[in-house]
Amino acid sequence: VDMAGIPAYDRPINMMFQSYAVFPHMTVAQNVAYGLKKERVAKPEITRRVSEMLELVQLSNLAKRKPQQLSGGQRQRVALARALIKRPKVLLLDEPLAALDKKLREQTQFELMNLQYELGITFVVVTHDQEEAMTLSTRLAVMDQGRFVQTGTPTQVYESPKNRFVADFFGTINLFDATVISCQPNEDSASYNIKAKLDKTGTMVKAVAESLLSPASAITIGVRPEKIKISHERPEGDNLTIAKGVVEDLAYYGNRSIYRVRSESGRVIQVSAQNYQRSEQLSLEWDDQAYLSWDASCNVVLTE
Repeated sequence: VDMAGIPAYDRPINMMFQSYAVFPHMTVAQNVAYGLKKERVAKPEITRRVSEMLELVQLSNLAKRKPQQLSGGQRQRVALARALIKRPKVLLLDEPLAALDKKLREQTQFELMNLQYELGITFVVVTHDQEEAMTLSTRLAVMDQGRFVQTGTPTQVYESPKNRFVADFFGTINLFDATVISCQPNEDSASYNIKAKLDKTGTMVKAVAESLLSPASAITIGVRPEKIKISHERPEGDNLTIAKGVVEDLAYYGNRSIYRVRSESGRVIQVSAQNYQRSEQLSLEWDDQAYLSWDASCNVVLTE
């Protein structure tokens, strides 16, 4: 539907601002009711819909409080209720969780998802937080310099980025310049098995490309840190890419550990390893020799 000729105030679209922009002199209930009052909705109808909306966002017991008496998360829900009460077809949310601390932000992500599912309203969310984008969306778009460079499901964008910008922007990834050695069509004819040589190390890698690539073509091979295994012993496997190095940096996050390993070529490779077992000491420490390995299916071929 082309909305260009319809005045902004007549479009079935509402917006929730990053700053929340709740009115400090109004109570929670008055803030939520503001849009309906402007439209001269009957008072009994306003009362009923405000009550329903406050219950939906779990603020019924705070209806008479002023914004300065609320936490950041509660103010965020007031702004959300105010934006939703007019029952828009589309809700625009500008960095809706930016002002919340990490734990509350994670909790609120699921609340927003459940609310969107319950109401059936399309949410369009702008965020610079990639994890937030993946959690909230069923479909997302990555922008670079004002242009959409890739759209798709979170899985598609993360696992199959279209170019180096998307791969590097959306999550963490190790990128290696490489040269194509051979490219053969797969049995399904929709993809191609390639062999490539990493430029700095000369290491041969296998990967799957979506298009036919000429030998000697310059490409980039990407591999996500969580796809890489790290160990003391050299692993065995026909489809493995293997690198040896020294643990240069280590960060312990409780549920996972991040390793930065300087390979024999001098390249630093980042690894994200889940901490499956409870232990007071990590299996690998600073300055330890380590082997890194990952399967050919983990390699992402980038031509842009």
